[in-house]
Amino acid sequence: TGPMSSECLGDFLRITLTAEYFEDKYLSLFVVDQSGTAWELNEAMAAQCGYRVTYTTCRSIQLRASALSCHSHLEKDVFTVTIQIKASHTPDMSNATTHLKSASCYYGPWNPREIKCENNYMEISVRREVPQTIKDFVQDEPEDWTLVFPEAKAEETSIWQIVFHQPEEKRALLVSNAWSAGYGLNATDSRVLLRVPYTAAQVQLVEVGVLLLAPQAARLCRSNQIPSLQDQGITFSVLRSSTFYKYQWVILMVDTAVACPVDGVDYTNKTITWTVPKYIPPLSAGMTSLKDVLVEAGVDLHKLSAKEMASRKYVLLNELTTITMKVPIGAEGGYYKTSVSSGQLGVKYTINLFLEHQWEDNKWGLTKHTIIKEIETPFEQAEVVITNNLNLSAGLMNVTVGTFLPDAELVNLTIEGVVVAVPEAVQHGYLIHRARYANGSKAYVLQVPLDAPSVKKEYMGEDMRTYILNVTLTFITYPSSETFVVPVVALSAVKDAVLPSATGFCDGRNLHLIITRGNVDQNWLPFISDWHLTQEAAQTYNYILRDNGTHLAISVPFPSPHVSYEGFHTSAIKASFYLTLKDDITLAQRRDFSISCLFSPSELIQCLPNGTVIITAIKLVGGEDLDTALLVLRDRQCKPSLVTERTATFKFNVNTCGTSRKFNSTTVTYENEVLYFRPGDAIPIYQLKFLCLYAVEQTADVPYESKKNPPPSIKPGSGCLALSLKLFKEKSYSEPYQESEYPVVKYLREALYFEVELLQPKDARLDLNLDDCWATNSQSQDSLPQWHFLIHGCESNKDSYRTVFHEVNYSFRVKFPQHLKRFEVRMFTFVQGTSLLQE
Repeated sequence: TGPMSSECLGDFLRITLTAEYFEDKYLSLFVVDQSGTAWELNEAMAAQCGYRVTYTTCRSIQLRASALSCHSHLEKDVFTVTIQIKASHTPDMSNATTHLKSASCYYGPWNPREIKCENNYMEISVRREVPQTIKDFVQDEPEDWTLVFPEAKAEETSIWQIVFHQPEEKRALLVSNAWSAGYGLNATDSRVLLRVPYTAAQVQLVEVGVLLLAPQAARLCRSNQIPSLQDQGITFSVLRSSTFYKYQWVILMVDTAVACPVDGVDYTNKTITWTVPKYIPPLSAGMTSLKDVLVEAGVDLHKLSAKEMASRKYVLLNELTTITMKVPIGAEGGYYKTSVSSGQLGVKYTINLFLEHQWEDNKWGLTKHTIIKEIETPFEQAEVVITNNLNLSAGLMNVTVGTFLPDAELVNLTIEGVVVAVPEAVQHGYLIHRARYANGSKAYVLQVPLDAPSVKKEYMGEDMRTYILNVTLTFITYPSSETFVVPVVALSAVKDAVLPSATGFCDGRNLHLIITRGNVDQNWLPFISDWHLTQEAAQTYNYILRDNGTHLAISVPFPSPHVSYEGFHTSAIKASFYLTLKDDITLAQRRDFSISCLFSPSELIQCLPNGTVIITAIKLVGGEDLDTALLVLRDRQCKPSLVTERTATFKFNVNTCGTSRKFNSTTVTYENEVLYFRPGDAIPIYQLKFLCLYAVEQTADVPYESKKNPPPSIKPGSGCLALSLKLFKEKSYSEPYQESEYPVVKYLREALYFEVELLQPKDARLDLNLDDCWATNSQSQDSLPQWHFLIHGCESNKDSYRTVFHEVNYSFRVKFPQHLKRFEVRMFTFVQGTSLLQE
């Protein structure tokens, strides 16, 4: 319990820093010696002084200390280690809190030679013996070592120097120089210790062969003789050295050779196989016999009994020449951790094995060789399962991502190109939950509303829409700080598509089509055949196109290039207008609409009072091969003045182009016809007769008597009126502001030009009059404050800038001037007390 705990494991002490106390903090580790001095524990010092710091996937920190580590205190086979932890929330370690932990472990009895292979250093500890003849010798003169050899200190246990045995030469270093080179040296009354980092300059890689089990070799082993080695084998890190120390006036030497395996691991058939040779030449120089005493193994420095190993399906083979340990990948004692390779997510199985081999030989007596081996299997790519569970009643997409190992943590999301930290994702409508499982793994559940802006919607046909969530999750691994991403694309099909619908009507001169948008067509484009109907394109043909986001309305004049004429009779012409909505990306045809109306043939002819005739000939459906440019009048020299794909317009005087005339007592009738001849034919295949009637001038007496007529009466009534309110850019009322130009920015006293139009019904008997018009400073028409600029149809006399009405005249766009009202208002701002309301 608490921030730190300790455990004694043979000649190691392990101190664990609990993640609960130290997670997400910056740490500095120190070792405190007997005098109270704190020594910072970095990587170099740890390897030199017998410490190992590891970060577990559970985010705890473990520190292992050897029994004879630097700054530890050894007394009567009890060694004590004191560590200090400084923890801060900032990298500069300001306001750091300090934690102190002291722990002791008993270790004994010591063997004559003990060798440790830690993950970051090798260590050899040798019994320090003094021959009896030297002990019995009495020194006559006072000792004066320091005058002769300054490095030979006066203390009895001092080490004088170390000699490295290289293949080409021997190299000697004084103690101070060896310490500066990264070696750890120590001496007690009973032992001499040398600690070597794997990166030390004098360390060599040596291949140790594995003994063949030939009959002769087997006999040699049984007789404790050392057989010869094969060439190929297992690589060891080796340091051959001799350490010199003084006893009174005598210099003594011990062999401090050390060797640790760096490979020997194989991964086949889902099994880890770790092989260690028994006979290691660098450790066996001078010996002629070798006999096993003890072989034990375990995990995390915990020794396992044969029963415990069998329950975990471990196998420990103590053979004649080798010790082999086999562990199934995934077995108890190890753990899987998240790994990243080239940005891909994967896993590795990690286990911290150790092996203790004790043997007896004729040189050293008893040797204990302890090897700690952190084994990590090769990278294995992992697939991330993504499950989408639609909660239609709640309007949510529930997307489960994973599972992930405990060492992977979601840190941010990329939503529509924007990187968002997990706590901020709620601002984008994302709720993120972590689901934990009994084995420690976890998954992440994303809850996203169907109407979130980042959820795209696609129409699938019929009444189906697909909701698409496309988000990228970024994870980080602990403690390695590797990052990987998981793209999440989740699709949900919902029967909620509302298709656009249309209504249509015609007035005397135009065809009107009003499309009510659904929820699938916001990006569909209006087309007339293959012609994209834009605002600019509509103006080219004097079409009126309005789109307010919920309704798309188009008005097309009866004689226009995109109107089809499907029937022609003396009483009526059937005209049709077709509109198609297409997908904005694929241009696939999504929805077709049409409006058909009957028009009077008189719409095609104008007989002007000055004798000018304007006649429009039309091409009927089915006559696609007719070229309207080749239409002529009776006088074939009279050709059309305006030609479209479906119409030809002639403008001429009644006295020209072969026009005939007939008189009677009241009228004169002018007659002509539009003709179409195939090349070389004398008989036309198209013939459209038309005539104009003009009244003959005459004089008549009309009696007139003035009477006082009663004033007109108005009867109240109710009905459905379709109106529009537009803001125009200039006094000419030629160009309204489009939907995309709002909000419109104006300055005080600038003029605003408004137009109110009665759209339906198109009845010439109706007049549009405005009663009350007012402005508010919010979108609600009932909000306060309000300012009236028309009261009972009149300008407000309270305003220093009066509302100005503008006359509406007949034009091509305005067929019924009495259906429109135009007025001008000056920009103002609301005042509350003495303050201007900026809204």
